[in-house]
Amino acid sequence: MSGEAKKPEKLLVASNRKARHDYEILEVLEAGLSLKGPEVKSVRERSVRLEGSFARVENGQLVVHNLHISPYKHNTLEEIAPDRDRRLLMHRREIAKLRSQQEIKGLALVPLELYFLRGWAKVALAVAKGRRGPDKRQAIKERESERELRKSFKGKF
Repeated sequence: MSGEAKKPEKLLVASNRKARHDYEILEVLEAGLSLKGPEVKSVRERSVRLEGSFARVENGQLVVHNLHISPYKHNTLEEIAPDRDRRLLMHRREIAKLRSQQEIKGLALVPLELYFLRGWAKVALAVAKGRRGPDKRQAIKERESERELRKSFKGKF
């Protein structure tokens, strides 16, 4: 290895592609996800849907709503509701910062992706501002023009 630090391996489980289209991402944070045993096995099988999910600060805790984790097929323990609210784990100061940003009108906390990092379930949480119809069209135009610019310069340098 000769002095090189090994990067922690990130195993992507699910991503919310629609969130980048519907929201303007201002800041991305990482939070741990509190799960029960069978839910972890379901997440490892990639039976997760992030679309439509959002997070809120409630009673000093960060909670994610509408995160769908399908029930584990071989579960013999108690039944776990697939759409239950799950707690996100962050430092108290970070949660206080998110609470203040949540109170600003128009800002939302949106999960972008769910992944495993060193064996722990993590969520990439974005502080985002909702886009309206004209904003979405403008973003699409910018993306297409950037793509064409890259295409025109591709073989020249």
